[in-house]
Amino acid sequence: MQILLCFGTRPEAIKMAPLYHELKKNNLNVKVCVTAQHREMLDQVLDFFQIVPDYDLDLMKPNQTLNSLSASILFKIDEVLTALQPDLVLVHGDTTTSAMVSLAAFHLGIKVGHVEAGLRTYNKQAPFPEEINRQFTSKIADIHFTPTAAATQNLLKEGVSQNNIVETGNTVIDALLWTIDKIGNTQYSHLEIENLKEILPVHKKMVLVTGHRRENFGEGFVNLCEALLSVSEREDVVVVYPVHLNPNVKNIVYEKLGNKSNIYLIPPVSYPTFVWLMQHSFLIVTDSGGIQEEAPTLGKPVLVTRTVSERPEGVEAGFSILVGTEQQIIEDNIVAILDYFPGFENAINPYGQGDASHKIVSFLLK
Repeated sequence: MQILLCFGTRPEAIKMAPLYHELKKNNLNVKVCVTAQHREMLDQVLDFFQIVPDYDLDLMKPNQTLNSLSASILFKIDEVLTALQPDLVLVHGDTTTSAMVSLAAFHLGIKVGHVEAGLRTYNKQAPFPEEINRQFTSKIADIHFTPTAAATQNLLKEGVSQNNIVETGNTVIDALLWTIDKIGNTQYSHLEIENLKEILPVHKKMVLVTGHRRENFGEGFVNLCEALLSVSEREDVVVVYPVHLNPNVKNIVYEKLGNKSNIYLIPPVSYPTFVWLMQHSFLIVTDSGGIQEEAPTLGKPVLVTRTVSERPEGVEAGFSILVGTEQQIIEDNIVAILDYFPGFENAINPYGQGDASHKIVSFLLK
């Protein structure tokens, strides 16, 4: 069986990396194609997980629109699929890369496996464009690898046959545990991590922050920054914010939070560095999906700066709280966790235990 893994962003690469290595370990014929929808951040992950793409479409351009990116992916991947003629294409999640690669494979009669299938908000504007990307991919996919029971139920309600659904857990937990093991090795050294050890005050409670969602551009990020500014006035707190490079994020964050006491604005960090930051944080404020999945394994509470999440399991289990983008609500929840959080009694991660890649490969071998 000839299998082609296709991905283009850093989150996809992180979540596909353990699957790639599990496929190789079982001697399956696997190739990797990256669209490089993200470039630098993608390359960092490929290097850390020791993956060398067989095909690199190198499609990242400044300020390209979703339509131009979609057209480029569809055009370029056609050449790869036509030349390789794989038996199965594996795509991940909800990116433009996943949707367009699935469409191209469908046009050529090639089967599609969707990893992290079945996540839904049923609100096409939140997250945008990811919600439609994932629904679109589900319409095409032949095999749906779902991370949770809720994701499985979503697909069943949409008419997908149970025979085409394989519930596996999320591969991000596989990647997280692999990373924790690697960076915890005394022989491992990472300049980024060493530099942060030198500058960050270890005796303070770290509020780790990320943000990138389009629906939060403008007022949403202004409100987040105002909340962080207020919290940073506490002497027992340090705010660490790896700032997304998108000007819609970066310009506001640096204008509001630049050169402020107890706030460290740093460039985007590599995946191992971010895992190290999560390990040493007290709480995490984010609009990221992957972090909501990873944090329970680390025992870290998450405030999600969104009004709706396609990952309800963490909220229902008490690991995450949806706080939206109102300044006072964000601030009040940060303060409440800083002052009263005792730790989680039940640290079982609803998104998996680190064996998702093994389950996917076991199914393919059968």
